[in-house]
Amino acid sequence: MPAGEPIEIRETPFSLTPDDVEPGAAPVTAARRRTRTIVLSSLLAVGLAAVAALGWFYWQIHSQRDATLSLPSRIGELALDTSENAQNTADYLQTALSAEVDLDRTVGAVYHADADRDVLFFGGSTLLWSPERDLNTSFDLISDEQGAVTDLHDVDAGALGGTMKCGTTKTESGDLAVCGWADHGSLALAMFLNRPVPEAATLMRQMRDAIQTRN
Repeated sequence: MPAGEPIEIRETPFSLTPDDVEPGAAPVTAARRRTRTIVLSSLLAVGLAAVAALGWFYWQIHSQRDATLSLPSRIGELALDTSENAQNTADYLQTALSAEVDLDRTVGAVYHADADRDVLFFGGSTLLWSPERDLNTSFDLISDEQGAVTDLHDVDAGALGGTMKCGTTKTESGDLAVCGWADHGSLALAMFLNRPVPEAATLMRQMRDAIQTRN
């Protein structure tokens, strides 16, 4: 360009029209845009579902973690047995449970009922990240002491939530119903003499309502 000659500036430096698309370049069609929108929407939905699930998990921990177990003198037909033999049995069960599950505080008791229908109860409180897994581990304690717990199945945990299971174990005197509950703040087991499993499950919920509180 000769010196001193003015530089020509175009009013439109470049164009966005299809005429300027390089040969061979694939245009973004409506179908491709629609596919991209569907993919992005699906990823967003998955992300929101994951956040919701994580929020629900931590809400459960927060609402269940501060649990206290206390032993009332009566629960319906059951009366707390304060004899030395009953206390020794309760202490033994607490110690055995603590060896299976790491608990901050433990309780144990024998509750007496007529017609030789006593209940042996033991449990404890702590922060439990995996309540169902810890409950299954605690059933192994009874399996070691009495024989395998069979027909272990979920039952209604009641208003306090968490998980509750019941099953049956063999003893020298016959079948023994066994139930347990666990949530993010507590875990407990009970053995029911001379009671069928459905009755034991109902009584376990009644006992839990009387024994467990949350701060």
